[in-house]
Amino acid sequence: MSRNKDVFLTCLDYTVSNKKFDLLYNSKFEMLETFPKPEPEELPFYYESEDYISHTDSKKSLIEKLYQIVKKYALHKKLMLINSFNTDGKNILDVGCGTGDFLFTCKNNNWDVVGVEPNDKAQKNAKNKLGENTKIYSNIDELDNKFDVITLWHVLEHVPNLDEYISKLKTLLKPNGVLVIAVPNFKSFDANHYKQFWAAFDVPRHLWHFSKKSIQLLFEKQKMDVVKILPMKFDSFYVSLLSEKYKTGNNNFFKAFCLGLLSNIKASTSKEYSSLIYIIKNV
Repeated sequence: MSRNKDVFLTCLDYTVSNKKFDLLYNSKFEMLETFPKPEPEELPFYYESEDYISHTDSKKSLIEKLYQIVKKYALHKKLMLINSFNTDGKNILDVGCGTGDFLFTCKNNNWDVVGVEPNDKAQKNAKNKLGENTKIYSNIDELDNKFDVITLWHVLEHVPNLDEYISKLKTLLKPNGVLVIAVPNFKSFDANHYKQFWAAFDVPRHLWHFSKKSIQLLFEKQKMDVVKILPMKFDSFYVSLLSEKYKTGNNNFFKAFCLGLLSNIKASTSKEYSSLIYIIKNV
């Protein structure tokens, strides 16, 4: 996408640099792109923060404690989801596995697990949790075996070369396999409410910002089909909590809770939840 696309919003990087980034609108795909994109060698810098919660098991702040409590429940729901798939076998690849909690849950429930995690600190934590026999790779290109299930929990928005990456995922999926993609939804009520303060824009770590239409079109190009879309209802609360802090400088727990609840109530009709899970299969 080029710079002459319409600017949808201008957002601030609240986590690391305090730099401004534009969100450019692609009307054909109904998606946004962060501009300018950091160069590949610059990207690791934007993840170097104690506040980047998926790379740590920290429980110091109240937000971190709440995140870890909700994570336990979410892990159980994710396990139930993958167990519901009628796959030929039980081997799973989790891309962007962070500190390995989802893989640990799967491993303890008779799944053969493999992970991809580019962050050295998070990868080390994952290996300590899962044991040295579990393979955790730094890059998806290091893999050539095929999997019954591949999961990306809030990962696709971080990927620089979107089409190439989706094509690679397809090659790693067995013919009867299932791909699970979870991403924020910029068409949700909480996104529209907080606008440039919406925490799930998370520029420039999030390079892309998806709608349902964009996910369907992107995977259609690879002859893959979105067979089901599911909500991630807890995300609206957590994202609203961070968004309140960005907007006002305060946590505003009660206001964030009410906004998160209202977002879910609105989405019960519109189906535009704060984050969505896409179940994708080969056509």
